[in-house]
Amino acid sequence: MPNVLFGNGYAFEECAKFNILLGKNGSGKSTLLRELDAARQNTGAFIKYITPERGGELTYDGSVETSQSQNAQWLWSVRRKNQFHQFRQTSVSEFRKLETLVLRKIEQDLEVRADLNFSFESTIQEINALLDRIKIYRKENGIFGIRNKQTDAEETTHQISSGESELISLAIEILNFSYVCQQEDYREHENWLLLDEPDVHLHPDLQYRLMRLLVNSFKNTPGRVIIATHSTCVLSALINETDMRIAFLTPQLQIAKFIKPDEPLISILPVFGAHPLSSVFNEKPILIVEGEDDERVWQTAVRSSQGSISVYPCVAGDKHKMSAFEDATNQLISSVYEDAKAYSFRDRDDDDYAIGDNGCVVRARLNCYAIENLLLTNDVLGNLNTSWENINSAFEEWIAANAGHPQHAAAVGFRDDGWDRRNANIKPLRNVIMMLAGSNKPWEIAAGQAIADIKNTNAAGENSLRDFLGPKIIGALDL
Repeated sequence: MPNVLFGNGYAFEECAKFNILLGKNGSGKSTLLRELDAARQNTGAFIKYITPERGGELTYDGSVETSQSQNAQWLWSVRRKNQFHQFRQTSVSEFRKLETLVLRKIEQDLEVRADLNFSFESTIQEINALLDRIKIYRKENGIFGIRNKQTDAEETTHQISSGESELISLAIEILNFSYVCQQEDYREHENWLLLDEPDVHLHPDLQYRLMRLLVNSFKNTPGRVIIATHSTCVLSALINETDMRIAFLTPQLQIAKFIKPDEPLISILPVFGAHPLSSVFNEKPILIVEGEDDERVWQTAVRSSQGSISVYPCVAGDKHKMSAFEDATNQLISSVYEDAKAYSFRDRDDDDYAIGDNGCVVRARLNCYAIENLLLTNDVLGNLNTSWENINSAFEEWIAANAGHPQHAAAVGFRDDGWDRRNANIKPLRNVIMMLAGSNKPWEIAAGQAIADIKNTNAAGENSLRDFLGPKIIGALDL
């Protein structure tokens, strides 16, 4: 995992084989890739930079090869711009070179030559495996045509989608890079493939497939890849690779340090789905909670609120893991969003109510012992068509009649401590409370529905739901 210094104060630290560079627009991702590209030219290594805005058509353009033959630096210089309007034409030229590279590998590698399943046709099939509707096939002069997979009818480049064009083009570029690196001139070098936003124009499923092609093509490739992206699908496709790292980039940061994804980061990624990280997820921020009980309460609140509560609960597993989840969330969303926000709500237990925020993560404790205590608020009991006076009286009767019940000691302790609705540990009694209220609902549903209805009731005061949730949660969610 080398440290890569490339002049002008720029550097990568702790690089792996697969490296994800995550940052907002304008954070300098492309600048870092181009600085590395420039620094590694003329070192004997093979380095390829894929520009982020890739235009053109998948047609053969002789002027591309003419420009390259007349100026060895032509392709390098035009691809270092944000936009390259002939990108796909150059990919077609790369396809012509790819055939030569594959045939040369067959000629030079005895093990490959003995594999009767390996050919240039099998390489083409790697590209076709990415495509649902169309396929490419080899034509004369080293170029390819396009056919419909179902009808076998010929299609032109004007008939295929931009996503299909993008996928074919990037697949050719990746495979070409892999086979170049396997040539004798490059085997002993540290070669680099620099992919700037490869997810553009690609459906999440296609992003995933492209990343799997990348992984498979790099198995025998003496090289590394750095991917600048906003896509959690790209991250998810690579997150379980042993030799994978991620760096979070902020503006003016010239040294990107890559780190191995830890359990909290791996756990929160699915919250963002398989779509590019965009403002849509800031409309439904992540809410980190301790356990599955908390998750069910808040999921019910979200579903029942008809849009007035908009968060996405994510379970940390227990209280001790929450800080790690908060750190991972803060690092991820602050690298992507302009106005990043997330929440982390935990039981108060025996801690102080006050708790500071963690960067972009608003942290709050309940103003009661635990989320189960919400059951004993006036709001929840009212929704269950009862009251604290009725439950209190029913508890007394239940204690007298159920001396052998497993929860009898907990109920007695609750009574002997003065029926302290806010501060008692009533976790063992939650199902008893629902039974005494005469309800068959799961307790999490009862609590969640009351939270969803909190704006309509607008009840306040001691032992209200607002009181037990606490002012910070009420203010954060605008309840």
